[in-house]
Amino acid sequence: MAQSAEHVLDHVELFRGPEYQQMLANKKKMFENPRDPAEVERIREWAKTPEYREKNFAREALTVNPAKACQPLGAVFASVGFEATLPFVHGSQGCVAYYRSHLSRHFKEPSSCVSSSMTEDAAVFGGLNNMIDGLANSYNMYKPKMIAVSTTCMAEVIGDDLNAFIKTSKEKGSVPADFDVPFAHTPAFVGSHVTGYDNALKGILEHFWDGKAGTAAKLERAPNKKINLIGGFDGYTVGNIREIKRIFELMGIQYTILADNSDVFDTPTDGEFRMYDGGTTLEDAAKAVHAKATISMQQWCTEKTLPFIADHGQEVVAFNYPVGVSATDEFLMALSRISGKDIPEELTRERGRLVDAMADSSAHIHGKKFAIYGDPDLCYGLAAFLLELGAEPIHVLSTNGNKAWEEKMQALFGSSPFGQNCHAYPGRDLWHMRSLLFTEPVDFLIGNTYGKYLERDTGTPLIRIGFPIFDRHHHHRSPVWGYQGGMNVLVKILDKIFDEIDKKTNIAGKTDYSFDIIR
Repeated sequence: MAQSAEHVLDHVELFRGPEYQQMLANKKKMFENPRDPAEVERIREWAKTPEYREKNFAREALTVNPAKACQPLGAVFASVGFEATLPFVHGSQGCVAYYRSHLSRHFKEPSSCVSSSMTEDAAVFGGLNNMIDGLANSYNMYKPKMIAVSTTCMAEVIGDDLNAFIKTSKEKGSVPADFDVPFAHTPAFVGSHVTGYDNALKGILEHFWDGKAGTAAKLERAPNKKINLIGGFDGYTVGNIREIKRIFELMGIQYTILADNSDVFDTPTDGEFRMYDGGTTLEDAAKAVHAKATISMQQWCTEKTLPFIADHGQEVVAFNYPVGVSATDEFLMALSRISGKDIPEELTRERGRLVDAMADSSAHIHGKKFAIYGDPDLCYGLAAFLLELGAEPIHVLSTNGNKAWEEKMQALFGSSPFGQNCHAYPGRDLWHMRSLLFTEPVDFLIGNTYGKYLERDTGTPLIRIGFPIFDRHHHHRSPVWGYQGGMNVLVKILDKIFDEIDKKTNIAGKTDYSFDIIR
């Protein structure tokens, strides 16, 4: 055995050992119902054809590897953005373990969240007792300032009433009567993490602004000069929110970031454990009703929240993940108009640097073909930037995109000469993307970690942008919004382009005739 206490091997090396190779071969032969290798290869090749693509796109009752997660993940992500807030998911422990691990593996940070530990008896008789005990335990053990409740499939299927359950729990003494327990129904069998984020954020604002569940008094409308900003579900929340704060401060704008989890997912190692770190204060969340306007950086993350805010008398403005020059221009001009503040020279110079960098590298990006998958706003923002770079986002696929998103994407394509052969695919999954990559190949693929299997299968190089990114570290600390973020995305794309050139020109005298070290 190659593994020992003195010589510990990583699993990547360990499973290449002869004993493990034999074990895996035996497992395949005895337990995996193997088929003739020639037949397997025939079907594999057929699955790359236009004929198979037609059948693949005709399927209705099956989803294969969707590029989305479920609602409660988004609810947890939104909830931790508030001061000392503990997300409480009314459902099973296994579900919550998934949300915590998904966030921890992406951000490389602990992710605090509890469940009501519903099991078979709760599925039959309801989860009221689980709620009563769970809120009491959470309040007494973890000392939060707020507990934000959401649901999983089990609680939604049996129809548990969160409003009634929380009221009963308070009557039973689980938490004080005036303790903040906002809630949102987030059934995991519909929508996605984007929907869950929207539902949870709206639930929290309803709690503070309308006194929902009798926990807060209604607030009188008294507009001030502040601007609220909502980042949406974003794998780059650490870098992006900090970049947006920098922009606000450069412009001298008073602001409130709603659901600010930028510090929660980037805590320091300094000898102190921070179960809660940073976040929008509960006082600021309540006072945000008085703001002059609310800006959402992701339209499809706030489809319910923005109308709710607009009903409270605020101007609302939504963007689609502003990456690059034009999108950042629009964002800054909206900020300037709403706030009455001028755009500072420092940001103007940053814009010029990004334009200069794009011009320096245009020869390498111009005409390159890309496929993109991910959340609706991310896909839109990246596609818009690629068009700006003179590239062609041929396939843009969003499993949680809808018809309205498709129409907006196609309008974007129609606005550029580089978009004429580009198409948007709402509601499709990564098995659909596989067919697209085989039948209409592109130069590069942009998406999250799960695209590495498409990269291996189709040979299309993957540029990792999105959520989750499990197999690379610390990308979330760098912004992708704004001019500086556009520069980061540009460099990431160029690095992959140059890596691929180097792979194909690395044999002197055979593939590298000019011994080229300059790109």
